[in-house]
Amino acid sequence: MDAMDWVLWIAALAVALLVVVVVWTRWAMHWGATSEERTEPMPGTSFFTEAHPVSVVMTRAVSIDQPPEVVWPWVAQIGRGAGWHSWDRLDNGGRRSAEHIVSWIPDAAVGDAAAIGYLRHLEPGKQLAWWTPGVRFLGAHCFASFDFIVRPDGSGSRLITRIAASGRGFVASCAFMAFRLIDSIMAIRQLKQLKRRIETYGDRTEDPERPETGARDQFQHYETIFVSGERAGTPGTQGTETWRRAAIEAGLIKAP
Repeated sequence: MDAMDWVLWIAALAVALLVVVVVWTRWAMHWGATSEERTEPMPGTSFFTEAHPVSVVMTRAVSIDQPPEVVWPWVAQIGRGAGWHSWDRLDNGGRRSAEHIVSWIPDAAVGDAAAIGYLRHLEPGKQLAWWTPGVRFLGAHCFASFDFIVRPDGSGSRLITRIAASGRGFVASCAFMAFRLIDSIMAIRQLKQLKRRIETYGDRTEDPERPETGARDQFQHYETIFVSGERAGTPGTQGTETWRRAAIEAGLIKAP
């Protein structure tokens, strides 16, 4: 092959790879979700305004062979000291997410702050929604919501997640292309790991292989701040203080 042949070959390979990524991402954005789940209203999407309308919506779901009362505690502790149950080396500082219901994590409360924003909507046992009121992502200014819904499904449960985001302009469009891909990889892993853990361990409150040490960063690297002011994770990581202040400014909790 001469130089031009190599250029054409590499270009064709790059285009083919791009097509595969785009097709896979479009499928992964709604992994496991039914058409009804993809279109039903959810609390998080109501947080957006005309000034910041929804640009991206990704709804995913998984069936879990455990009743909602067993599933809910696992969902409620996500990102609140138990880790994120996804690719731990990427989103949890290398710490292994908990494989039990962590004893010292308080009940979820509106105003809790974590790496993805603050908890803005809560129906205990049923659903919760996190809100990110403005963040820089690959140069774009974005808003995002994260819904988790648990509902009965026969003798088991259905766990539905939705991520919605808002951003405008060319930079935001490019950023969302990367966001769709990255989030799809992380979110599908999260649902699969939650399904495995919940179906395997049920509502256990101890992990004999990894007993609780009392360290608040044992299972989660990135910081979370509970409404009470107590903290978990490594202090000062992921800008959680910003979301704590945002929750105070929104009137959800009182300033200390």
